[in-house]
Amino acid sequence: MIDKFLLFPYYLALKWRDRYWRSGRRSVRAEVPTLCIGNVTAGGTGKTPHVEMVLRLLQESPEWAGRSLAVLSRGYKRDSTGFQQVIPSGSAAMFGDEPLQIKKKFPGVTVAVDKDRVEGCDLLVHPEKLSSRKVARKCWNREFPAAEYIVLDDAFQYRRLKATRNIVLVDYNRPVHKDHLLPLGRLRDLPERIFEADAVIVTKCPPEMDVFEKTRLAAEMGFTNFLPSACTATAPGGRQMLVLFTTIRYGAVTGVYSTTESRFTYAKKAILVTGIAGDGPLRAYLSDLYKIVKRYAYPDHHRFTWSDINKLQAAVDQNPTLAVATTEKDAQRLLDFSGMPESLRERLFLVPITVDFLTDEEREIFTDLIVNL
Repeated sequence: MIDKFLLFPYYLALKWRDRYWRSGRRSVRAEVPTLCIGNVTAGGTGKTPHVEMVLRLLQESPEWAGRSLAVLSRGYKRDSTGFQQVIPSGSAAMFGDEPLQIKKKFPGVTVAVDKDRVEGCDLLVHPEKLSSRKVARKCWNREFPAAEYIVLDDAFQYRRLKATRNIVLVDYNRPVHKDHLLPLGRLRDLPERIFEADAVIVTKCPPEMDVFEKTRLAAEMGFTNFLPSACTATAPGGRQMLVLFTTIRYGAVTGVYSTTESRFTYAKKAILVTGIAGDGPLRAYLSDLYKIVKRYAYPDHHRFTWSDINKLQAAVDQNPTLAVATTEKDAQRLLDFSGMPESLRERLFLVPITVDFLTDEEREIFTDLIVNL
C-alpha cells in the first residue's frame, strides 16, 4: 500500500490508535441496543439514506414498531454545543443538515446531536438527567421518551462507545481497495477496519448488478468464500461477515419552498447546485430529465453565502425558464439562507432519494441483523 510510505506518520498514527482500542477494554456499551452506521471514508458513502432505511425497517418490524427509537449524530458543522434534541422547526446551523433531514422525515423518532456519543446515549436512555447535569443545561428541548434502541450515525471511528452492531458502508464507485488515506485519497481510517464490522454494505450499486459482479467485488475487497444466497463471506483471519449491496432510488422532484412552482419541473434545462461529497450519481440521473446548463459543486456541508446565491441568480437571469435542482441535505442549508430571492424560491427543487437492497433476500437478512440485537 503506497500510503504506508508516502503518508507514513499518518498511517502509523492510525495503526497505534487501532491497537490502543482493539482490546475493547477501554470502550463502554450503552444500556440499550445500538446500531452504528459508519464508514472509513470521508463522506460520500450514503450514511444518511441508510440510517433512514434502518428506521423504516425497524418501524415496519413487529419487534420495534411503536417503540421508542432514537438517532444520535455528532451534528457536523453545527453552531450549537453539547447535547441537543433536534426539532423539525430548527435549522441546519443549529443541528446540522443531516440530523435535521432525518427528523423532518421521521418526526416520531427522537433525533439528537452530541459530540460525546457516550454521554449522548446516556441522556437518550435517561432524559431525566438533563435536569441535573451541568453539561446538559444548554439543551433547549428536553422532552422526549427514553430511548429503547439507538441508531448511531457515523460513529465507527468513535471507539470509546462500543456499538452492539457495526455496519460499514463502502462506495461502489470508489471502494476502499482503490482509495488512499487523506490527503491522497478519501480514506480517514485504515481500510482493513472494514473487516471489524458485522456487515459491509456496498452502496450506490447499479440496479442490474449480478451475482458474478458481486463475487468479483467481494474478492477485490479482500473477502473469500462469498456465498450470494446467504450474503456471507470470510474476512482475512477467518471471521464470517455479511456482505450486502444497495442501490439508490430517486423520487419525484419536490419544491424546497411552499412558494416553489410546479411548472418549473417541466423545464427542459436545469442548474444543479450541491454541497455533498460527490454529485456524480445525481448528475447522471438528472441528465436523463434535463439538460444541465450549469453545475455548482461545493464541498460537503458547504454553507451557502451571498456570493453563491448571486452566482445562482445570474445563471437564472440568463436562462429564465430553467429549474434549479439540489439534494435533500443541501435543501436544509439553503432553507437557512435568509433573503433568498423569490426568483430562486419559485424554481428550487430537491431530489429525494432512498436506498434499498438489490434483492429481497438481502433485505430480509439485514432486517434480521438489525432487529435481533
